[in-house]
Amino acid sequence: MSIPSSTAAAPDASAAPFDPALLARLATELFAAPPFSAPFAPPGVQAPANIAPPASPLSGPTGFGQGVPGTAIPQGLAPGVNLIPSSPHQVLSLGNRAPSLAPAAQAGNGVPDKALSALPAYEPRLGGAVTGVPQAVSPPAQLPAADTGYYFLDGGHGHPQAAAIPAAPAQPPQASATPQYYFLHAVELPGGFVTPPKEDPHGRVPLAGSGHHPPFDVHAVRRDFPILQERVNGKQLIWFDNAATTHKPQSVIDRISEFYRRENSNIHRAAHELAARATDAYEGARERVRGFINAPDVNEVIFVRGTTEAINLVAKSWGSKHVGAGDEIIVSHLEHHANIVPWQQLAAEKGAKLRVIPVDDSGQVLLDEYAKLLNDRTKIVAVTQVSNALGTVTPVKEIVALAHRAGAKALVDGAQSVSHMRTDVQALGADFFVFSGHKVFGPTGIGVVWGKREVLEDMPPWQGGGNMIADVTFEKTVFQPLPNTFEAGTGNIADAVGLGAAIDYVNRIGIENIASYEHALLEYGMQKLGEIKGVRLIGTAAHKASVMSFVLDGHTTEEVGKALNQEGIAVRTGHHCAQPILRRFGVETTVRPSLAFYNTFDEIDCLLAVVRRLAAQRGNH
Repeated sequence: MSIPSSTAAAPDASAAPFDPALLARLATELFAAPPFSAPFAPPGVQAPANIAPPASPLSGPTGFGQGVPGTAIPQGLAPGVNLIPSSPHQVLSLGNRAPSLAPAAQAGNGVPDKALSALPAYEPRLGGAVTGVPQAVSPPAQLPAADTGYYFLDGGHGHPQAAAIPAAPAQPPQASATPQYYFLHAVELPGGFVTPPKEDPHGRVPLAGSGHHPPFDVHAVRRDFPILQERVNGKQLIWFDNAATTHKPQSVIDRISEFYRRENSNIHRAAHELAARATDAYEGARERVRGFINAPDVNEVIFVRGTTEAINLVAKSWGSKHVGAGDEIIVSHLEHHANIVPWQQLAAEKGAKLRVIPVDDSGQVLLDEYAKLLNDRTKIVAVTQVSNALGTVTPVKEIVALAHRAGAKALVDGAQSVSHMRTDVQALGADFFVFSGHKVFGPTGIGVVWGKREVLEDMPPWQGGGNMIADVTFEKTVFQPLPNTFEAGTGNIADAVGLGAAIDYVNRIGIENIASYEHALLEYGMQKLGEIKGVRLIGTAAHKASVMSFVLDGHTTEEVGKALNQEGIAVRTGHHCAQPILRRFGVETTVRPSLAFYNTFDEIDCLLAVVRRLAAQRGNH
């Protein structure tokens, strides 16, 4: 499809605001597909509109109106096609300059430092058959009356604030108020007890939020992930290595391909159309991240390569400035090496001390012991929200509050939590929140640092180069304001856009639906694994997510992993880059199946069958 240039005349009002070729292809795919099914839906309950049918990555039964149930489809259009009206907002971009610019808009080198694009916002739409892929829109009748944002310099930020980039979809009106934890036992909450469902795990999947959400159709979801059709050793792939990386839905794959087909360009400072498209897509992804984690300001979202780079950025920028000799840094015993090594390096460089929050025999942090570690020398507390080795969900909100009471900053590692529970950085109260795109069904090589504006603005850049500078002489450099201050050089543009598409996908499924279904999987898997003689579960905290680490008497973890692989079952074996916590439990390695919302109870049964067979071989059964 084509996007009109900034000088193109507005089309006739009767012109269709969509690509006829695309509509024809979508209609062909739709009507060639088998009927949409919802095997887990109880009788009389319609399949939810936010779950994909067989032939299309994310279009619901209606599709029109962004998948809102009951929205009528315009006559003559295929279901799943979202018509996008002309946007009243305009993207501010150097990629599409206005026909004329006032002299005041010229920078000292004669290049405009701000310009109005005549294009409407060019970014992914949530409705439509291929979520995250731009759709053709009609150009506006006229430019906006006021210049309200910039991509750099005078605007005080690195991207347009006035652009028509939608925030992440709001939580459904009847969304559950239950905390996004995974309870293996009944837990008392302000609203009463939360008890795991007792239904047959092979029957209907329990609804999220005590019935407030539509049924979750795992088979419809699985059709969105092409790699799940792969065969390993003659068996269909069973992917239980989600804590290492998650697979990508077709909509994410398509969105990255679309970027390289139609938008590929470096971003920000350019005077051509593709730069505008790339910039709008990149900054649109930043806005999606902001909405996904409920950050108050999109300029607080910084793109990095992943969680490891994110923690290193904070340690080497904030830490180098604020940590000195005799100061203390606190981490927990649960941490991934990426949340230990950078702080060790900082402590060694500055003459500071690293202190560790202990855990109990279930793998949960001991808050009373943590409180004893805090003092006026504590500068920062860095903790994981979910342990990658044990699955423990830590009480990060309480940890952050205690850190602040002692005058320290707090960083939360959300690499293992963002795909399993709703993230709200304002509610957590932390100063930094970090995560990786590939853990939340997005691409590798892209991650996020979120930080409070006042904290980020007090940090020096940790790398130098293009994109993050406002002016350079041989005597002095003036840096760009947030977020560009910390994004030196050409960033991972395409994969940032892919992360935005992954967030769109998760939002369409619904994090409460995901949490409820995974809760049932985890409870079933932990219970059945624990019943096998010779299996020792490593990490049995009441609050857990995704991970089911174990060891088997008489077998090395490598032997178990190889036996599972022979049946097409992928698990991680080893120390999981978390040696301190495994040694706390007296082991060097574990077998680590880890779950995502595209896994099934039948897949867990396949894993259990292999473990039972191995146990029987050594007389454990």
